[in-house]
Amino acid sequence: MNNFGFVFATKMLVESRRKVRFMYCEQPDDPYDSGWRFFCGDEDQEYADNPDNIGIYDINTILEIDGSILPLLNSPVGTAFEREDENAPFTRSADFAFNEEVD
Repeated sequence: MNNFGFVFATKMLVESRRKVRFMYCEQPDDPYDSGWRFFCGDEDQEYADNPDNIGIYDINTILEIDGSILPLLNSPVGTAFEREDENAPFTRSADFAFNEEVD
């Protein structure tokens, strides 16, 4: 995908080449940011809050690891998806709260 913008993902997901189990799109604050954030689902809050554990990646890096996210990437800001395990289908996350207002 060209001109998508960068994404944030945990290093646990990328370095271990784990499939995405939780993803959300927030309002980007940079014109090159897609707003997408990706997690493998095993990260605790302390891990996720540490900026050393988060990397900035091209979307193609994440798609090489887990192509099943592709159909969800056109979802609007304010959406979140999760799945029970790496082989389950994604469902919209009903209990994820955004810390900001979404237009």
